[in-house]
Amino acid sequence: MNTGLLHKFLFDGLPVRGALVRLGPDWREALQRRASVGAFAPPVRALMGEMAAAGMLMQSSIKFDGALILQLHGDGPVRLAVAEVRSDLSFRTTAKVTGEIADDAGLVQMVNVGGDARCAITLDPRDRAPGTQAYQGVVPLYDDLRQPLGALSSVLEHYMLQSEQLDTKLVLAANDEVAAGLLLQRMPLSGTGNLGGGRDEDQIGSNEDFNRIAMLGATLTREELLTLDEDSILRRLFWEEQLRRFEPQRTRFSCSCSRDRVNNMLIGLGREEIESIVAERELVEVGCDFCGQQFRFDAVDVGRMFTPPVDLAPSTRTRQ
Repeated sequence: MNTGLLHKFLFDGLPVRGALVRLGPDWREALQRRASVGAFAPPVRALMGEMAAAGMLMQSSIKFDGALILQLHGDGPVRLAVAEVRSDLSFRTTAKVTGEIADDAGLVQMVNVGGDARCAITLDPRDRAPGTQAYQGVVPLYDDLRQPLGALSSVLEHYMLQSEQLDTKLVLAANDEVAAGLLLQRMPLSGTGNLGGGRDEDQIGSNEDFNRIAMLGATLTREELLTLDEDSILRRLFWEEQLRRFEPQRTRFSCSCSRDRVNNMLIGLGREEIESIVAERELVEVGCDFCGQQFRFDAVDVGRMFTPPVDLAPSTRTRQ
């Protein structure tokens, strides 16, 4: 089964909650699907994996029915990187790359070369009414002193502090086998009240319990996060703490692309443009940037696309 697991937990008696996610076969499936139309460079794949893990962790910390979309808008060779995580913990991810990526490139070299990159988090409700805007928060990729942030985890910690007034510790790591992450977050109330979701600005940066837990979390290495199982990680970090763990939730790779959606997109481009492509190439081919699936439309398909359905007379019914 191509699924990973997300584990949520609370620290009993402390205003701290956490989550740990590990994407394995589902992450490898996402990369294999994308590779069918051209694989990204290793540093880009690692960034996408970290974004998928981070999206899972942030989605798990809110009560929300819809899609959480994490985006990096860059001014470097990576112009855009996207991870979308839905409330059922299904995910997909992609990037738009316009230049060469060095094997040792980091976040700054890939995304924030000129210092103008930004991170956007969008919450798009499943039942959003037509014409209404989804919620979106945007932050630059530098800290309060305007120094570039060199890791996605630092960007998102800064985002949570600026946008939500919540102290957050994130540890993220990804390679071609695993994408994983640990989230620790200060909550305003202790014990079971952690799930209340309120705010307490006076505690920002000064809560000793959270600071101690965050320091423990920061000792988790990239290698440990990628290779150790969840039980080993939590035991190694928090063996002196009382954890209340919840039933693990399954994650999965899933793309929402479909032939009908592509069909509607082509209709929006107009008949003249689509027919000119068919005349030149015999086919209109559209590939999904997220999963690599190819959709092909020939002249017959295009004819149907722009031909309104024939109104049929109602059938004659025999009275019983």
